[in-house]
Amino acid sequence: MLSIVLVEPEIPQNAGNVARTCACVGAQLHLVEPMGFRLTSKQLGRAGCDYWDKVEVRRWPCAEAFFEAHGADELRLFTGAAARSHAEAAYGDAPWLVFGRESRGLDERWLARFADRCVRIPMAAGLRSLNLSNAVAIGAYEALRQQNFPGLV
Repeated sequence: MLSIVLVEPEIPQNAGNVARTCACVGAQLHLVEPMGFRLTSKQLGRAGCDYWDKVEVRRWPCAEAFFEAHGADELRLFTGAAARSHAEAAYGDAPWLVFGRESRGLDERWLARFADRCVRIPMAAGLRSLNLSNAVAIGAYEALRQQNFPGLV
């Protein structure tokens, strides 16, 4: 099963869009606190609220707890600082795609600890980043493509 991890997401609309993607592809969504919003917030209704009941959501109290529990799993940390493209990485049966907060990405300590598992989405030079929900969709569909889109029609 594909798992999508948002570490300290800040924007509820992005989380809603990611939840919609997770529902559509059958992925689990992991939300790592602190978050810049509450799941009960009315803001979630603007993007994907009608999909929240169709996605399995797991919350983590902090990044340390998440990485301690899943550090041995097939993690792919998405960062603009990686040399390897997300399309060059091999995705097995149970990949974990990890994305950082919108304003700063993933903390350097996680990127250093899992340097061999960092990947980037190619984009034009000099630009900072894609929107978080777009990056999640790109990563998810590459992993699913490599698995021949299991369970999808």
